[in-house]
Amino acid sequence: MAERILVGTASWTDRSLLDSGWYPDGVSTPAERLAYYAGRFPLVEVDATYYHPPALRTVEAWRDRTPPGFTFNIKAFSLLTGHPTPARSLYKDLRVRLGDPDGTLYARDLGPEAVEEVWRRFLSAITPLHEAGRLGAVLLQFPPWFPAGERNRRHVLESVRRCAPLRACVEFRNRTWMEGDGAEETLGFLAAHGIPYVSVDMPQGHPSSIPPILAATADLAVVRFHGHSEKWASKKIEERFAYRYSEPELEHWAARIREFSGRAQTVHVLMNNCCRDNAQRDAARLAELLGVPRPGYAAAGKP
Repeated sequence: MAERILVGTASWTDRSLLDSGWYPDGVSTPAERLAYYAGRFPLVEVDATYYHPPALRTVEAWRDRTPPGFTFNIKAFSLLTGHPTPARSLYKDLRVRLGDPDGTLYARDLGPEAVEEVWRRFLSAITPLHEAGRLGAVLLQFPPWFPAGERNRRHVLESVRRCAPLRACVEFRNRTWMEGDGAEETLGFLAAHGIPYVSVDMPQGHPSSIPPILAATADLAVVRFHGHSEKWASKKIEERFAYRYSEPELEHWAARIREFSGRAQTVHVLMNNCCRDNAQRDAARLAELLGVPRPGYAAAGKP
């Protein structure tokens, strides 16, 4: 098996989780919640950074509120991976420079200099995690309208280069990257450049669907579980991720990950079915099935 298999979830703060009762009474502040989470899982993915770039002081607080060895994966800000981004999510001074626009923007609407500035600020803000040894990888999740091809492979390389020396991993949402012969070409391309591929379990039959292929293209491998909601196309997060993995599904995946883990030094396993405490409960059970330790598990009293 890999030297380390880290199991965690893609959130610790979303509203439905706070309402679920997973956090016990008396755990009510941001600091208490992160400490409680870090006492039960060694890994978390920060998805909030996709919607709003984080402030430096926020990232420093994450660093200071977690123990040595805890790992954060940070999802890249939407503007940096080709997604539509609400203008209000931009840094205020850049927004003013653009004439304080309304609605949504793409990188092409900002111009090269402004985009470069967004990259610089985003990466600078999460650097404290890197310096403290707490940053696993920056998740570059490309959109459904980003198909396989030479031009887009160059764009992937450029995005990974921009992140350096911070590590980046890549998730695709256009099936051409992993469909038929495309899978071998994609994985060979990533392996040639030492870029970790993000394997996914997600609903099939959609334009964004990627088959559940486990692949290690670097010493780090990442596996993300999105669930199989019948409302995957919904714009409501609570509907897209309203899915609990069954015991047979988790046993199946534990066996696959156990076999697969020998192909990488470190494997990050992240439950992204973040509706109420689905992700936390499924991650806890998957960690048990994998036989990997969780910090404070014996004393936690509640998974």
